[in-house]
Amino acid sequence: MKQVYLVGGAVRDKHLGYPFHERDWVVVGSTPDDMLTEGFRPVGKDFPVFLHPDTGEEYALARTERKTAPGYSGFTFHTSPDITLEEDLARRDLTINAIAEDENGQVYDPYHGLDDLKAKLLRHVSPAFSEDPVRVLRVARFAARYHHLGFQVADETQQLMTDMVEAGEVGFLVAERVWKELERALTERSPDVFIEVLRQCGALDVIMPEVAALFGVPQRAEHHPEIDCGIHCMMALTQARKLSDDSAVLLATLTHDLGKATTPEDVLPRHIAHEQRSLPLIEQFCERLAIPKRHRELAIAVARDHTNCHRVFELKAKTLLSLLQRLDSFRRPQQLQDFLLCCEADSRGRKGFQERPYPQADYLRQALEVCNKIQARDVMAEGVTGKDIGEALQKKRIHALQAFKDSYTPR
Repeated sequence: MKQVYLVGGAVRDKHLGYPFHERDWVVVGSTPDDMLTEGFRPVGKDFPVFLHPDTGEEYALARTERKTAPGYSGFTFHTSPDITLEEDLARRDLTINAIAEDENGQVYDPYHGLDDLKAKLLRHVSPAFSEDPVRVLRVARFAARYHHLGFQVADETQQLMTDMVEAGEVGFLVAERVWKELERALTERSPDVFIEVLRQCGALDVIMPEVAALFGVPQRAEHHPEIDCGIHCMMALTQARKLSDDSAVLLATLTHDLGKATTPEDVLPRHIAHEQRSLPLIEQFCERLAIPKRHRELAIAVARDHTNCHRVFELKAKTLLSLLQRLDSFRRPQQLQDFLLCCEADSRGRKGFQERPYPQADYLRQALEVCNKIQARDVMAEGVTGKDIGEALQKKRIHALQAFKDSYTPR
């Protein structure tokens, strides 16, 4: 007899009183042919998942799975009308994701997920958790999502994740899947918790070694009272999340100081030229994780020029114009806005600086406005032609920026 159950995140968040937007269903006692006959549209290559003909919501046939090879894709799936709801729920990652509800609202909770919701614990359903390395990322992401509610990873799950890392399972993760989880985690409420959970189980060393290397590296206490570069990175990420939910802004903030991990020990706690040393590390990071072009370009821009932004009031007019041009501000003004959010987060991501204003951002925005008031047509109206137009435009903008600097007062 066919039975349909609401499963996963919708049930979990309903009981948490947490907002949710998607609903997933599992179908017990049915076959692919039955679903097609009812008008469901098939999707997915690995196992039978169907879209409801009216709502478009996903309905998956109850299934079991068996590990056949390393990595998250090394599974075979089995579907049959004989597979029970409990068997289907057993293959899920966390107890709080293994709760189901039938069409009458009756709850089925064979793995005590409701108890773990009350206890605010992220606990694995069974030892089969260790067969899929993506689950390490998912646990860290859920920790980032629900940290503000008091959720923590259960000790036994934390230990199992550590064991998975030590067994080399996390090394089989493919770039696209890591980036998918990282991108989602960055936009969760507490993205720093995602990084910390991965660090505690050793996965950060495997997945993001450039970030992991920042922890334990000292910097000058007068500029960074928190001292530790990794702690500063997490504090900046926290500030960035308060300012934005754009994963590009958050990634750029996460990676802005990677070069500090390569500072020679005899130079510490100073980090001379860390900006330039960050660039190849960011390129390496983005290449390995197949990170999109926009994210990569913003990360490079922030790493290269965040220090110039912090000291923007000291820059000469010509240098100020060069900075705006290097950031491609005239063609891509939104990139400047994103860059400034990262710089503000970096400045505030320090112990005791969290509430400090960041007037540099408004200064750079006004500088761009000043420059945009002078266009090539203004130069051409004065009879300048050909190759001389660009040079004349530069001179006019530098002159205008000098006047702006001389008369600047904060808004």
